[in-house]
Amino acid sequence: MDMQRLMAQAKKMQNSIASAEKELDETVYEGASGSDNAVVIRINGKHEVQEVVIADDLMDHENKDMLQDLITVAFGKAEEKLAADREAKMGAITGGVSFPGM
Repeated sequence: MDMQRLMAQAKKMQNSIASAEKELDETVYEGASGSDNAVVIRINGKHEVQEVVIADDLMDHENKDMLQDLITVAFGKAEEKLAADREAKMGAITGGVSFPGM
């Protein structure tokens, strides 16, 4: 096997992974819960919350427990979208081979 060719392929894959990571980090993922998307959470690819939107009718003290549950569900949905996108993009680059830390 040609070592230079192998090294060039490894470098190309490394560049592709870095590019995909940057794209993922900059992408905003949205999770929503409740009727009419009463709670919406947007996170970036670094798992940082960018925005939380709560419907006005939930801002009543009596709705506190329900609001907390809706926030948890919305955040989970945003995280699921991020994980699926990361898996798809990295899988396309690595051919489905899993690397530690990715």
